[in-house]
Amino acid sequence: MRVLVTGTEGYLGCLTAQELMRAGHDVVGVDTGFYKHGWLYPGLDLTPETLTLDIRRLEPRHLEGVEAVVHMAELSNDPIGDLIGDITYDINHHGSVRLAEAARTAGVRRFVYMSSCSVYGVAEGTVDESSPVDPQTAYARCKALVERDVGALAGDDFSPTFLRNATAFGASPRMRFDIVLNNLSGLAWTVNKIAMTSDGTPWRPLVHALDIAKAIRMTLASPRERVHGEIFNVGSESNNYRVRDIAEIVAGEFPGCQVTFGDPSADNRSYRVAFDRIREVLPGYDTDWDARAGAAQLRRIFEAIDMEESTFTGRGHTRLKQIEYLMRTKQVDAELFWTAPAR
Repeated sequence: MRVLVTGTEGYLGCLTAQELMRAGHDVVGVDTGFYKHGWLYPGLDLTPETLTLDIRRLEPRHLEGVEAVVHMAELSNDPIGDLIGDITYDINHHGSVRLAEAARTAGVRRFVYMSSCSVYGVAEGTVDESSPVDPQTAYARCKALVERDVGALAGDDFSPTFLRNATAFGASPRMRFDIVLNNLSGLAWTVNKIAMTSDGTPWRPLVHALDIAKAIRMTLASPRERVHGEIFNVGSESNNYRVRDIAEIVAGEFPGCQVTFGDPSADNRSYRVAFDRIREVLPGYDTDWDARAGAAQLRRIFEAIDMEESTFTGRGHTRLKQIEYLMRTKQVDAELFWTAPAR
C-alpha cells in the first residue's frame, strides 16, 4: 500500500514510517521541518522520501496515487497551545480537516488520525471510547474537533479511523523530553533527582512510541469495514499509572535517584482509560512495553551516548523551546510558515 505519513521527522513519525516500511508499505513522508535539529541518536534503518511542506499547503495533487494517509503532523503539546492558541487551531483543527478533504478529493480511501486520550480531560472512574469527552486545553479541544469534522467526511470511498493514544513514552531518534516519563528519565540521568511540583495523584495512561506504531500498522492491515469510522484508545489497562508511580518507577531504574513530591496541583486533569476495544477489533494487538521497560530503555540510550545536561534541557528535544526559538529568530512568521531566508 502506498501510504503518506505526515510528521515523519517527528518523535512518533520517524518510528511509524520505519514500522510501515518494514511491513512492506511504500511510504512517502511530509514534514515542515520544525524539528530537524532534534536528533538524539542514530536509530533508524529506514527513512522515507520526505516532502518538506506545511500540511496547510498540501493539495490533492500531492496525494495522487496514495492509498492511505497517516496524519501525525500537528503542533504538540499543551504549552504551545497556551503560547499560540489561534495558530494551534489553524494547524491542528482546520489544517487537519483540510488535509482530510484533500485526501478524499484525491481518492485516498483510508485516513488514520492520531488523536489523544487527553480528550477525556477530567473523568471519574474509567473511560472508554463511548464516554463523553471533556478536553481542557487547546491541544485536546482540537483533537476532539478533528474527530467530529473528519468523521463527518466518512463515506463509501473515504474511511477515517481515529487512534486516541495514551501519553507516549520511550526512546526515539527524534527524541522528546517534554512528555512525562521521558522528562522524568532525563531528570534522573542529569541531576539524579526528581522533584515533583505536585503530589502526583492524577492518573495518566501511558503507551510506548513503538506500540503506537504497531497500532497504526495493524489498523492499515485490517479490513476497511472493521475500522471504518472507528475510534480506538491505544494503550493497555496495565499502563494506567498515577504520576507519582511513574516518578517512582523511573527513579528505580536510575541508581541513587531521589524523588520528592509537592502539594496538590491546580491542574485537575486525571483519567483512567479502558483499552478493550482495540484488542477486540484488531486481533493480536497488545502493548509490548510498560513504564519500567521504557525507563530502562532510556537509561541504556543515555549511557550509550553519554548524554549531557545541555542535550536534555536544550531546544532540540522540547517542542515549546524550539518553536519559541524559530519565532524569536524570525525563521517562521506569526502563522508559523517559514520565512524567505529559511527557504
